Amino acid sequence: MKINVGTVDKVVRIALGLGLLSLTLLLDGNARWLGLIGIVPLVTGSLGYCPLYSILGLSTCSAKAPAH
Repeated sequence: MKINVGTVDKVVRIALGLGLLSLTLLLDGNARWLGLIGIVPLVTGSLGYCPLYSILGLSTCSAKAPAH
């Protein structure tokens, strides 16, 4: 697995994941289980790897400058 999720993307994914997971506590009935979708951005943000980015050939990591 090559890291393809940049720092800002990681922060946004983790925040979004936690926000979605909080829906499991805030919503009533079966709708609260939709909050489990938050696991996906939380895991991809934590690992720094997104399988969908790999399939599409995308990366939000900044290119490292060559050493002189």
